[in-house]
Amino acid sequence: MRPLTATVPKPLIEVRGRALIDHGLDALEKAGVEEAVVNVHYLPSLLEAHLRRRPSGPATVISDEREQLLDTGGGIAKALPLIGPDPFFLLNSDSFWIEGARPNLHWLAASWNDMAMDALLLLAPTVRSVGYHGVGDFRMDPNGALRRRPERDVAPFVYSGAAILHPRFFDDCPDVPFSLNVLFDRAIETGRLYGVRMDGLWLHVGTPEAIGEAEMMIADSAA
Repeated sequence: MRPLTATVPKPLIEVRGRALIDHGLDALEKAGVEEAVVNVHYLPSLLEAHLRRRPSGPATVISDEREQLLDTGGGIAKALPLIGPDPFFLLNSDSFWIEGARPNLHWLAASWNDMAMDALLLLAPTVRSVGYHGVGDFRMDPNGALRRRPERDVAPFVYSGAAILHPRFFDDCPDVPFSLNVLFDRAIETGRLYGVRMDGLWLHVGTPEAIGEAEMMIADSAA
């Protein structure tokens, strides 16, 4: 996201007049979430000040990674004492979506099966995603169980950056910075990684150029 992130952390980059993190928090609020844990590292005071000025819910609690960036998995593992013992939503700040007929976080929650799953990922079709130009992440069977894209192949689904995770997903996880992909692969081996297909249009805002694409799609959907 450089040069935009030279002066602001990525979650504060604006798309259609709202910071990326606000798009995610708005979705959580609509899903009935009352408290969100936000991890901070780069320019944390700017993000903390922004969250204090937010006029609506959910309430936010800070998980501090100023001293060491812990990667996607390690950051959540560090925050688990703040999250509690129950399954929880995970949202990446650089991914959001235009809702379809069925709100995606409600759909994700309704699809959760605590007996069968340790993680449930919200998946976007690779052919209908804005700002994403990769070859996909996962294949999904009729029951929603996931497996990785074979090497040198193309997969129909990409992880959207939204999920429900159970704290047990992090049992015996590394005590060093690590990627969530380590735990995704472990859950695939035990048959406990599942997915649901997103309803609507995924907007992946990973580059400055993707901001314009996302804003155009939002404007088109509003029209």
